[in-house]
Amino acid sequence: MKTLIDPRNALSQGLAELRVRFKVPAGFPPQVLAAAKAAAQRAPAEHVDRTDRPFVTLDPATSTDLDQAFAIEASGGDLLLHYAIADVSWFVRDGDLLDQEAWKRGATLYLPDGKASLYPRELSEGAASLLPTGPRPAVVFTVRVGPCGEVRLDGVERALIRSVAKLAYDTVTPAELPAGFAELAERVRDAEARRRASRVDPPEQEVVMVDGRPQLRFRPRSPAEDQNAALSLATNLAVAAALQAGRTGLFRVMPEPDARAVKRLRQTAKAFGLAWPPMASLAQYELTLDPADPKDAAFMLAIRRASTAASYVPYSEGAPPWHAAMAATYAHATAPLRRLADRYVVDTALAIANGRPTPPAAAEAFAKLPKVMARADAQAGQIDRAVIDLAESVMLHGREGESFRAVVTDIDERGARMQLCELPVVARITAHKVEVGDELQVRLAAANPQAPPAVFERIA
Repeated sequence: MKTLIDPRNALSQGLAELRVRFKVPAGFPPQVLAAAKAAAQRAPAEHVDRTDRPFVTLDPATSTDLDQAFAIEASGGDLLLHYAIADVSWFVRDGDLLDQEAWKRGATLYLPDGKASLYPRELSEGAASLLPTGPRPAVVFTVRVGPCGEVRLDGVERALIRSVAKLAYDTVTPAELPAGFAELAERVRDAEARRRASRVDPPEQEVVMVDGRPQLRFRPRSPAEDQNAALSLATNLAVAAALQAGRTGLFRVMPEPDARAVKRLRQTAKAFGLAWPPMASLAQYELTLDPADPKDAAFMLAIRRASTAASYVPYSEGAPPWHAAMAATYAHATAPLRRLADRYVVDTALAIANGRPTPPAAAEAFAKLPKVMARADAQAGQIDRAVIDLAESVMLHGREGESFRAVVTDIDERGARMQLCELPVVARITAHKVEVGDELQVRLAAANPQAPPAVFERIA
């Protein structure tokens, strides 16, 4: 869960109950911990020495499970992005205890009070993490980024790398970043705009105390955070193209939002008082949103929640994989410490880039991973919604009896869904003879942090 931060622990009691309800692992079995300790001792033996290349990492300041490090150099009019990815397969072997446990989990789960990692800390925050505490084994993707942002995978190799700096989004300065960092990110973003991608990166929500009461607000993304995301995007796009050309792999796909979802989002925009021109498509309107504006930020979250869920599909002849938000063929390769699927995509890209066939274990995994990752995504989504319900109940507790303006955004067999106009709160309400877009006056009937979500009743 990465969309809510709770530094004051205002949600602690409710989060403990959610961990039980959603069966969030509290740790690892002793035998898995022992296997991780043994695996952490494996010394790199198939890696070329790239420790002379000045890699850096850029993440939240508190992060220690570092999947990616990067270095950039010029090559004529192109920029070469050397993107190092944690070499998880060097430590985790197919069928071993670590592998079996990872298949049970699928992905790291995030909650405001901590995460349930895919791999034990000895690996995810130790030997496999690209920390600046010594050389680390990695798989390095060299991505050529052209003047117009076009990307191509130039090479993939196992390498021993050294991170020279652990940089943080909130404190990094341009002087600390490799030359070409901002330009490379701008090229990738320009290419996104030309292909009319509609990907949105809403800011994180956080719980803050205002006059002794918990409130939800948005933490704006820093420019460095957005620029860093462009590096990962460029790598994933280049890997996806290489896999597609090699007629193998696992891809992330997402259909276009359907007409009903777009209609609901138009009503949500209306609820926030946003001016979405009638002739502008959702993709066109998304490009105008400013995450630093609270109403725009809330609407960006609404887009993410309303969008049809992305999924994974293996390569299939005659069925080109497509990710509508990216407006491209797309794969996940850059977070193997946190997503099970990425490990196999990295292994396959390494093989085909060096003239070898898809590893048999990866070929077998690609058929099974969509179901495993769908289960992990569903669990993460359920936790996400439950955490937001909890935060809204904590925020509204004590305001029972107050009235609010709302707009109906959707109607289904369970009733009406509404969006409060003054707060980023979405709730269901029993309301008859209403249409999408109708304005309501509602009263907060209950906001019990021990029994979320908040309950509203219609008064007009």
